[in-house]
Amino acid sequence: MSSSREIEIKFRIANLNSLVDRLRHLGLEQVTPRTHEMNTLFDLPGRPLRARGDLLRLRKYGESWVLTHKAKSKEKDGPHKTRIETETRVENGEKMGAILRALQFEPSFRYEKFRAEWKVNKGHVVIDETPIGNFAEIEGPPEWIDSMARDLSVSPKDYITETYAGLFFAWKKQTGNPAQEMTFEAVGKECTGEDARAPKS
Repeated sequence: MSSSREIEIKFRIANLNSLVDRLRHLGLEQVTPRTHEMNTLFDLPGRPLRARGDLLRLRKYGESWVLTHKAKSKEKDGPHKTRIETETRVENGEKMGAILRALQFEPSFRYEKFRAEWKVNKGHVVIDETPIGNFAEIEGPPEWIDSMARDLSVSPKDYITETYAGLFFAWKKQTGNPAQEMTFEAVGKECTGEDARAPKS
């Protein structure tokens, strides 16, 4: 288990196949194929973690489980999102969830997606197919993020630093969808690889 500084931006994908072709052309290697992912955020009664900008997440990615804590960085946010991330693999996710509940933590939000990961020496790009549309994340040193974004024809004005929970609730407000969690079943959308309706930046 270790802590690291996570620096990233998201952007909305206009055409998934074109993005994949571009990543290959730029020399990135796909290190993880398209894999189902389910995330559950936990918080204490009264949501004190959310109030101070912390996140406690239990993630199932394929058959692997990871427990992650993210905290705000002391550095002032610029065009990129910076968090202090500590995570560790968990052998049994169901038991980990039971432990958290026994300690008075409770699930506060669930979000689902299909994720593929692409990597090059300085950083990586992930493609997320979510119930509210397709997004990509670029993670690495700030200068590399900006360089990769330019290579992918992504302008700084298109950078997204919001969490998926924040994007989901903005989408709910825009669309009037009654879903309470960002899962394909709740939103009522099949994942086809095509972009869904999503909130404007």
